[in-house]
Amino acid sequence: MTRIAIATDEIGWHTRQLQAALRARGAVGRCLDLADCRIDTTAAWHGLALPGFGRELPDAVLVRGIAGGSFEQVTRRLGVLHALRELGVPVYNDARAIERSVDKSMTSLLLHAAGVPCPPTWAVESAAQAQRIVMREAAAGHALVLKPLFGSQGRGLQRVGQADGTFHALPPLQPAYGGVAYLQRFVPPVAAPGFDWRVLVVGGRALTAMRRVSTHWVHNVAQGAQVARAELTPELVRLAQDAAHALGMDYAGIDLMPSEEGPLVIEVNGVAAWQGLQRVTPFGIARALVDDLLDRKLAQAATARRA
Repeated sequence: MTRIAIATDEIGWHTRQLQAALRARGAVGRCLDLADCRIDTTAAWHGLALPGFGRELPDAVLVRGIAGGSFEQVTRRLGVLHALRELGVPVYNDARAIERSVDKSMTSLLLHAAGVPCPPTWAVESAAQAQRIVMREAAAGHALVLKPLFGSQGRGLQRVGQADGTFHALPPLQPAYGGVAYLQRFVPPVAAPGFDWRVLVVGGRALTAMRRVSTHWVHNVAQGAQVARAELTPELVRLAQDAAHALGMDYAGIDLMPSEEGPLVIEVNGVAAWQGLQRVTPFGIARALVDDLLDRKLAQAATARRA
């Protein structure tokens, strides 16, 4: 039987959905917290100790979550994923893709380099430099959004600069922002209430989308936004697929904002939640992820081994 490790720091709705989808395909999904995994060169030929797998390696790893921690702890957990990939185990998404998407500044850089339209973005460690950027943008009538570099679900976002006729100063970068100012030009809403799109890309194809609608300028479901099914227009499909490709993602949740110039990619989520999206999607998202993992990722790995 095909054994899939579901890398997660918590067991809940998403992991149960994935386990059910794997069972439906005749595979088994075993949850595995990367914090519990060890590098132990005495444990087995491969040098890893993975709880629940004995001396064997899983057939593949599906990354659902990585617990936060110190820089050293997170580096070691990602190192386990790197090691699994080097040992020939397909990792979905692999550590390189997760690193690109978790670091918002790297996401923005790679999107810009690939020609994917996104708002002007800055990432600096100097508070003085950040303040000069805010003042320059405010003088041009722009607001900026200050985001935690590693944040998610809309937590910690602040508007700075010129917003709603008022100047909002840059807050201290320590400790809340880790000493880094990641700034993105605020995209004014084109409708009331405002909205954005979340597009799910699986295996290089945009499969489903939703609109997240909120009277607040932050549109994350975790912050109270309402969801509605969205049409996958050719433009949304192209931008979402290009964004996922630019970051080398197996699957990704692509966030886009409408603007006067057209949709802009705001963020790429490499460990995307889909509970809200599932409510407006007519097929099982977990099954789509599992099918792509087994039919594409695992098949590619088997072909590479035979070559």
